[in-house]
Amino acid sequence: MSILTIILLILLGFLLFLVEFFIIPGISIAGIAAFLLVAAGVFLGYFYHGVTTGNYILLGTGIGMIIFFVVVLKLKTWQHVGLKSEIDSRVGTVDKELIHVGDIGKTVSRLAPMGKALINDILWEVSSEGGYVNTDIEIKVIRIEGNKIFVETKN
Repeated sequence: MSILTIILLILLGFLLFLVEFFIIPGISIAGIAAFLLVAAGVFLGYFYHGVTTGNYILLGTGIGMIIFFVVVLKLKTWQHVGLKSEIDSRVGTVDKELIHVGDIGKTVSRLAPMGKALINDILWEVSSEGGYVNTDIEIKVIRIEGNKIFVETKN
């Protein structure tokens, strides 16, 4: 087996490592194939060309991998592939400017004891203070504690 074939195997392994890191990250077929190609190239170098040439191939592959990863990471090509969106919303918080104690609304679902209610034209998840409340019943906000809205039927 020629040295050129061994070098092509190792370079193909490097290319598959690129695919693994930037296109389909995780442990996938590309990563396993990349490892196998590089290992096969080094093994074939030892097997067909002896220990001295095998050592040169192993050393060259190791240095090549280091240079390869340093260049790829310095070019910051990975930033072009990654997500850049930020999530600035919060889960489970009640905006105290949109709802106040004493506001009137209507249940959208059955409160057993939690459910949905339309208050100030906004759909909220609320808790019933007095047990079960059916759909389309007028309710009144009696208190807000943290991220929970407590309601009772309007009398």
